[in-house]
Amino acid sequence: MSSKNDNLTDAIKLPESTAKKVQSLGLGLLVLGLLAGGAAYFADHQRFAWSYLVAFYWLVTIGLGGLFFVVIQHVVRAGWSVAPRRHGEWVSTVLVPCALLFVPVALFAKELYEHWMGEHALHDELIKGKSAYLNPGFFYGRAVLYFVIWISLALYFSNNSAKQDETKDVKLTEKMQWMGPPATFLFGLSLTFAAFDWIMSIDPHWYSTIFGVYIFAGSVTSALSVIILINIALQRAGLLNKVSNVEHRHDLGKLLFGFTVFYAYIAFSQYFLIWYANIPEETIFYKRRWVGEWQTVSWLLLFGHFVIPFLVLLSRHPKRNFFVLGATAVWMLFMHWIDIYWLVMPNFDQATAHFTWIDIAALLLTFGVGAFVIARRAATGHIFPVADPRLEEARSVENL
Repeated sequence: MSSKNDNLTDAIKLPESTAKKVQSLGLGLLVLGLLAGGAAYFADHQRFAWSYLVAFYWLVTIGLGGLFFVVIQHVVRAGWSVAPRRHGEWVSTVLVPCALLFVPVALFAKELYEHWMGEHALHDELIKGKSAYLNPGFFYGRAVLYFVIWISLALYFSNNSAKQDETKDVKLTEKMQWMGPPATFLFGLSLTFAAFDWIMSIDPHWYSTIFGVYIFAGSVTSALSVIILINIALQRAGLLNKVSNVEHRHDLGKLLFGFTVFYAYIAFSQYFLIWYANIPEETIFYKRRWVGEWQTVSWLLLFGHFVIPFLVLLSRHPKRNFFVLGATAVWMLFMHWIDIYWLVMPNFDQATAHFTWIDIAALLLTFGVGAFVIARRAATGHIFPVADPRLEEARSVENL
């Protein structure tokens, strides 16, 4: 790499004053979210149940995307991503409070999943045939298993990485690399079945064999967006001068571009397979989303989740620009929420889309929780793995 940055150093932790501001901001967002969520629940608890499921799953998928980013860096033994990997660890730990955030989903379950939890399911032969899988006891048991897997993996990698900061033990890197492949297997299975349980089973007559991959693609794009925003904030503050600079920002932009294309490929594949087969149990999914205002939301997903970010990130220069890349990351987080909304809410508002303040309040609730967790991690630990054996490799990254 050019010697123009050779005289720069990297901050190990946030300055004390900055750390206090970050924690205060995170706490403020948490309080705001709790107040907004409480007001929404008492205003219309039925609508809030559906809006909350959208917001809850939005945060869960971001955490899962962060976990995937961390795991895959260890699997491929990447050197360029030492600093962003730490920020991915922060993002993955939002899965810890998500276990508590699942409690309202469980309490609302009879409303959300009434098609197979309600009494009329006893008279539906198709649902009765799925009762061995779709039953409350097994549903809640699987949810516990998912969170045990996710939280165990998130804490395993983040805690070992933090431990290495103190002990300088290189064997910890080897340990995490060894854990990478089985973690990938557990991650893939748990994400897929959680998508089946929490989203697809809202309408138990519909099914898609590619649905888990669809959710995975959205999870990674949203998590990359959060990691990009964290990197931009630290870089603009002058805290990461060499270990995470414009070259690393460029690499993260390329990853976001790549997974944006991957998301579009999977979304089109799901649509094309269902359209070609023309099976009523499958086509009903798109029929519901092609009426009234839902058609507008469908078009918004096409252009907002693919066409616009594709054109913006296609060139080299936007991926290296603070403002353009940051604005794109914020936009992709918003579009991921729209995507989850599009998956869930047509089951509640079948005739047309009705965006209300309750949707925003529920989003503020889970956003506040996620922001608080990430702010705490950023303020209390090292902002990059200071003892990682690939640190020097990360500092020499250059995009030609």
